[in-house]
Amino acid sequence: MITVGKYYSLEVVKSVHFGFYLDAANLGEVLLPGKYAADDLAIGDFIDVFLYLDSEDRPVATTETPFAKVGEFAYLRVMAITKVGAFLDWGLEKDILVPFAEQHVPMVAGRSYLVYLYLDKASGRITASSKIDKFLDDERPHDFKEKQSVNLIIANTTDLGFKAIINHSHWGVLYTNDVHERLSFGQYKEGFIKQVRPDNKIDLTLQGGAGDRSKHALLIEKQLNENDGFMAVHDKSDPALISKMFGMSKGAFKKAIGILYKQKVIVIEKDGIRLTKNK
Repeated sequence: MITVGKYYSLEVVKSVHFGFYLDAANLGEVLLPGKYAADDLAIGDFIDVFLYLDSEDRPVATTETPFAKVGEFAYLRVMAITKVGAFLDWGLEKDILVPFAEQHVPMVAGRSYLVYLYLDKASGRITASSKIDKFLDDERPHDFKEKQSVNLIIANTTDLGFKAIINHSHWGVLYTNDVHERLSFGQYKEGFIKQVRPDNKIDLTLQGGAGDRSKHALLIEKQLNENDGFMAVHDKSDPALISKMFGMSKGAFKKAIGILYKQKVIVIEKDGIRLTKNK
């Protein structure tokens, strides 16, 4: 069944002077305004669109990309406060509503908040809520595996580090000693599953996976090139110095320079590391 708040590839079935009508199955024929259509769009073509409701609550299509779709979280800016709630910019012409009852704290115009997008059962409208905990169920089954690459949204800070939303579905924790860069609320990051604990809680890391070592090795090589081929740091250096210089843990640094050494890109000297071409 086709619903608003998601992306679909739909067939053009009618052309009018103000746009095109698309076959949206159970939703009927949905208008794609002409300003969103390519000049060569024709009847019988299929086009990728996002469906939402216009100001008169009619399904409408757009080729613009919202910041999130139904079932996802996003960090959005409040454009206005009205008698029905707060309206947030989500990347489309029509702003999205957060009713007062769905505000974790009273929202303020000009500020940004982390919200979840859902379809309101009563009105059928795409709506947002900043009460994000009720949309994240830690008891829900998952199949996350150690070292798996995941998409994260930084959502909160704790005494242990940072809470992050994993793939728009579960909570996870990034521990302070695994974070070697500045993180901000609402930030999107690629991360990795560090471990799934016996209580089903998920520990995260920003460093892991098969391709991560190459990424760190490339960064170190780039830094060496920018510093005349030598840097006064090695596998015995203080972890804080390594983090400051490269934004990675000492463990990741040691693995990366090990790769570079084996590939004969660098030599490890008593007082630092040096590119072999600079010897």
